Amino acid sequence: GLRIHEYLYFQVLSPGDIRYIFTATPAKDFGGVFNTRYDQIHLVPADPPEACGELNNGVFIQDQIALVERGGCSFLSKTRVIQEHGGRAVIIADNAYDNDSFYIEMIQDSTKRTADIPALFLLGRDGYMIRRSLEQHGLPWAVISIPVNVTSIPTYEMMQPPWTFW
Repeated sequence: GLRIHEYLYFQVLSPGDIRYIFTATPAKDFGGVFNTRYDQIHLVPADPPEACGELNNGVFIQDQIALVERGGCSFLSKTRVIQEHGGRAVIIADNAYDNDSFYIEMIQDSTKRTADIPALFLLGRDGYMIRRSLEQHGLPWAVISIPVNVTSIPTYEMMQPPWTFW
């Protein structure tokens, strides 16, 4: 049936300037679910960012989570590329860097292919700010916890990105 977006949350632990809790939405009709909580796992920006083929940094994605940029191929194709490189999940950020409020529904691409790892959609502004921070610090990845249960965090302790409206 029709449903409102479900949200999944993750927290950047490092670098410290983006130590916030981010909101993402799971793919609608493909990909796996998080049945494990990762307290400290690397969020590795894919190279090239769109992840539509072979990755230059695929070795760093093995057993980690990839940060991918929307565009160039289907959401499912990106998810499969990350899965083939041994990634545990993929977070696909919108390529509209000014998007700070509109979640896009990621759906199957009609190829009848499947993917087993979780695929999440991230607002463009959030993806941009994470990548920008990593570039400024010269870091190859961020350290995150995912998923985060926000219902157990008091509202006044919620570290939300200052550029995002919740």
